[in-house]
Amino acid sequence: MKHPIKGIAAICALGIASISPAYSAEKIKAVVIDGYPAKAMWVKEFSEFFIPEVDRRLAESGNYEMDWQESYGGSIVKPKGVLEGVKLGLGDIGIVTTIFHNSKLPSQALSAVTPFVAADARAVAKAVDEIAKEFPTMQKEFEKQNQVYLATGVVLDTYQMFSSNAVSSLKDIEGNKVAGAGMNMRYVEGIEGAAGVRGGLTDFYNMLQTGMVESAMLWPEAAKTFKIAEVAPYMLKADLGAVNSKTVTVNADYWKKLPEEVRGVLQEVAVAYRDHVASVAMDRAAASRDAYVAQGGTVVEVSDEDRAAWAAAMPNIASEWAKGLDEKGEPGTDMLKAYLGKLSDAGFTPVRDWASEL
Repeated sequence: MKHPIKGIAAICALGIASISPAYSAEKIKAVVIDGYPAKAMWVKEFSEFFIPEVDRRLAESGNYEMDWQESYGGSIVKPKGVLEGVKLGLGDIGIVTTIFHNSKLPSQALSAVTPFVAADARAVAKAVDEIAKEFPTMQKEFEKQNQVYLATGVVLDTYQMFSSNAVSSLKDIEGNKVAGAGMNMRYVEGIEGAAGVRGGLTDFYNMLQTGMVESAMLWPEAAKTFKIAEVAPYMLKADLGAVNSKTVTVNADYWKKLPEEVRGVLQEVAVAYRDHVASVAMDRAAASRDAYVAQGGTVVEVSDEDRAAWAAAMPNIASEWAKGLDEKGEPGTDMLKAYLGKLSDAGFTPVRDWASEL
């Protein structure tokens, strides 16, 4: 026969257990912003890779859980407004398109001022991010914008030239107005009579359709996504190079309030996202060119001689960039040499040795 007191104690214990709340993780709200639409590759991968990976790693300890609120496609900011939006706290985490902000983020133009070096998103992303970690310049620029730098991103395998008019060589681009963004507009200074016209990726279709420009510099994956073949059915495969154009940042005030564990996970996953997006860009490169052709596009190879002539005709924007930072007390020359050294170690030989002219 069971002891009556023990029986009562057991019943009480069961009762207490049934009314005790289950342990729950602390919820942390995170508003993520980008002005580009959800279909843009890097935005899509942020939703489908970055966010689930953060959730997975935080679930290992069970201490914290993110309450994600994603706002893309201009719902909070336009593509050029992410830097300011994160600065003001309109978003906690943002994907900043750095090529729009050469005056505020000059060091972010490192890969953009060194065309014709590496048409490999993975190598460029890793090299730029290592420079950002080894030299304080990039991080200081974001600190001035009330942001914490997490990792850079390269979303394009390499810039190419797309044209609305039939082209068979680089000579056919002479005299064209060419849509570009940021530093890549300087590339056309190596083409006789060509002029760069500033625009954003979401603007290029209309710019080409209306005749505002005859050509545009973008990459095949974006050409496929934004149906550029409809308005620019000729692609000159010039392999201008991969360029870091996205950086994941966090509002500094928000960052200070985050638990150390969450900060660590965000930093780790940002690097994983950097490599993931670069790999996606490279994996999709050939398929995107095929899709462009399927949409009605024609791909024309630029000869090695034309590439060399184009590079030689350009102003040395790398030297200008480095000296500009040097004059501000930042190690521009050292950063440039270190960056090119990393790509050389990775097996890439530049068409033009930008650093040798310093």
